[in-house]
Amino acid sequence: MRENGMVMLDSGKRAERTESPASPDQKPAIEISGLVKAYGGHRAVNGLSLAIAPGEVFGLLGPNGAGKTTTVECLVGLREPTEGGIEVLGLDPLRDRGEFVRRVSVQPQEASLFPTLTVEETLRLWASLHARPRGVADTLERIGLREQAGVKAKALSGGQRRRLLLGVAVIANPEVLVLDEPAAGLDPQARQQLWDLIRAERVEGTTVLLTTHDMTEATELCDRVGIVVGGRLVALGTPRELVHRLGVAHEVSFETEADLTEIEALDCVSGVSVDGSRATVTTSDTDEVVRAVAGLSARHIEVRTGRLEDVFLKLAAEHHESTAAERNGASR
Repeated sequence: MRENGMVMLDSGKRAERTESPASPDQKPAIEISGLVKAYGGHRAVNGLSLAIAPGEVFGLLGPNGAGKTTTVECLVGLREPTEGGIEVLGLDPLRDRGEFVRRVSVQPQEASLFPTLTVEETLRLWASLHARPRGVADTLERIGLREQAGVKAKALSGGQRRRLLLGVAVIANPEVLVLDEPAAGLDPQARQQLWDLIRAERVEGTTVLLTTHDMTEATELCDRVGIVVGGRLVALGTPRELVHRLGVAHEVSFETEADLTEIEALDCVSGVSVDGSRATVTTSDTDEVVRAVAGLSARHIEVRTGRLEDVFLKLAAEHHESTAAERNGASR
């Protein structure tokens, strides 16, 4: 277990952070400065800058085509940036390739395995390529494939294959672990096992960068998230912080036959809708609304707080509207 960058959890739960966990004098584990990756006239990544601290679990979110995978490919040295700089553990992914691959592991969205090797043989092969690998038995347990140890890779299901790819990455005992859509294709049980594995990596001080479309996954696992739209980083912070900062609304719904004038007059209320006997109140303070509703003999009260998904959808919609306006302006 590494002590540098150690992050301790209470009963395996994620600690909420309001800023990057790095101290002011601590060098980031991952630092991206003004990253641009262009294909002809199209910029898949357009001036993205980001710093991720040692021991942090960081989520990179964005719609399809936002530039997440291209960013990751540049980060791990699979593509050369058009502009900008990248450092991982103080290393250049291209110039310092030998040291980089010893300290950084990657699980891409797609990769090839040797189809006739068993799960255990695959892990032993990859372990032999590293100076200080994890034990094969421990890795099998971590990825939930202990019972499939003797099964050939070609006979695995899609979800089991993705777990084996993850095992190939974590058996290296890396300091930085990069996961591109790691939960894609996993059933709920396998997804929970993946989350437990990422939490275990975090406890051991590993820096984890993951891309995901799953807002629940990002909220449950990530200390901070960055939302990428159109190749640009448009939001950065903890999930809770982004919900608060971007003014995502909360809702309180309930059933009542009472007059709602007093509810509508509350300063924290921005809207009230009624469908039969069920009312839904949009508010910035659910506690105040619940207290007020309690005096209306309300029934079946439900509170829906703002979610990271709401932030994501709001930013994506704003970008779409902005891009459409720019195109319309350019065509005139």
